[in-house]
Amino acid sequence: QVRLVESGGGSVQAGGSLKLSCEISGYADSNYCMGWFRQLPGKEREGVAAIYTTYTFYADSVKGRFTISQDNADKTVYLQLNSLKPEDSGMYFCAADRGACVRRGDWFDFPFWGQGTQVTVSS
Repeated sequence: QVRLVESGGGSVQAGGSLKLSCEISGYADSNYCMGWFRQLPGKEREGVAAIYTTYTFYADSVKGRFTISQDNADKTVYLQLNSLKPEDSGMYFCAADRGACVRRGDWFDFPFWGQGTQVTVSS
């Protein structure tokens, strides 16, 4: 069973940075698509970043501020959050799919999800 565990959330002031981590287990192959989503208060969940091999994808709202990366040896995907704004506050989730990323609408579909980690940015 594929399992994802996020860490690295916390509270920072506006302009600060956080680095989220997502460790994947239960999947032996190194070929997988990983994504980060967030759910902001009162809003629907949105995809913010995804990665598959050397390809990265970003939502316009975070482009230039967030960076997704992965360490295949550690089976960990990271999301570096820079220049954080109060409107970035919310629950951040990582997600995974075996193989290449599968498009669904304007983002990607993932069958496996973590429990989420809270990011709070104060003004």
